[in-house]
Amino acid sequence: MRKIILGLMATAAITASAVSSVSAENWFPYPVQVWEPAFNMKSPRKDIKYEALEKASTKHEICVSFPHMKDAYWLGVNYGVTEEAKRLGVKVQVVEAGGYTELNKQISQIEDCVAAGAKAVIIGAISADGIANLVKEIAGKGIPVIDVINGINSMELTAKSLVSFGEMGAKTGEYLAKLHPAGSGKVKVAWFPGPAGAGWVEAGNSGFAEAIKGSDIELVETKYGDTGKEVQAKLVEDTLTTHPDLKYIVGTAVTAEAAVPILRSQDLTDNVKIAAYYFTPGVYQGIKRGQILAAPTDSTAVQGRIAVDIAVRVLDGKPYEKHVGPKLYVVSGDNVKDFDPTSTLAPNGFKPVFRVE
Repeated sequence: MRKIILGLMATAAITASAVSSVSAENWFPYPVQVWEPAFNMKSPRKDIKYEALEKASTKHEICVSFPHMKDAYWLGVNYGVTEEAKRLGVKVQVVEAGGYTELNKQISQIEDCVAAGAKAVIIGAISADGIANLVKEIAGKGIPVIDVINGINSMELTAKSLVSFGEMGAKTGEYLAKLHPAGSGKVKVAWFPGPAGAGWVEAGNSGFAEAIKGSDIELVETKYGDTGKEVQAKLVEDTLTTHPDLKYIVGTAVTAEAAVPILRSQDLTDNVKIAAYYFTPGVYQGIKRGQILAAPTDSTAVQGRIAVDIAVRVLDGKPYEKHVGPKLYVVSGDNVKDFDPTSTLAPNGFKPVFRVE
């Protein structure tokens, strides 16, 4: 990714140590929800079991664009995308822009991909609105565009493979609200939703804020920032200094991972609790060790797999779901032993893959 990619690789190898690889042939059928009408997260949903194709008709060239790969969340998406490409027998070029400040770079990378002959494009967007004009341009050339993970505000899309990050934020908020209902005594919470302006962050922020209404959760700070560990660690440290009576640090998976050693070093582990609103290997390990309370899983690797399957279905003229995402649920200390990590996390030793032939 950028300067810290080597550190990410090493970290991913360590934190994913408990994750075993899932067979590419047996990931489906998988429980998902389908939004109808498509492209509106408020539309009614129906539950189905997703069935993927067995093979592509030919070695289609597919371009996949990520905001970055500096945390294990996107490593899980990379794993799902590239493994599904291998299983289906298609070519994939993966590009990553380096962070949520790099919208122009993401646009340029995708344009280069299309110019190089990509027959379909899968985009994890840096900006829900900022990428919309490019989507219209690509779609105008007859090239399918699939929105994965983050969300894009465009009706020119071919399909969406994602969940509601508003619901992800809400599930974490609901979990905390149940622990601290109205009248139970106020607790101070700092909230770290991620980089300002990203569609998934705005959705997650709204969902969390709505879910804690009427509870005794007192939101004393909301701090936005890029999902690099250095950035998130600095935000956490500053907030602890400002609010010495803080009871919860809640936010991105990177925030949660960064907070664990900070709280330990300041002897605050027993005083300040941690929760996240999405899932990574570090969060998984933290929950198992009792360092992190809970986080919802959005079956990250499966979202990547479905995006590739949809792209192949469109190129092969097969039926496809226009708006689909795995069912969400919260993983906590109470049910972590029942959680199957292979739907969400890259396996032990997995390194980022940028090209599948």
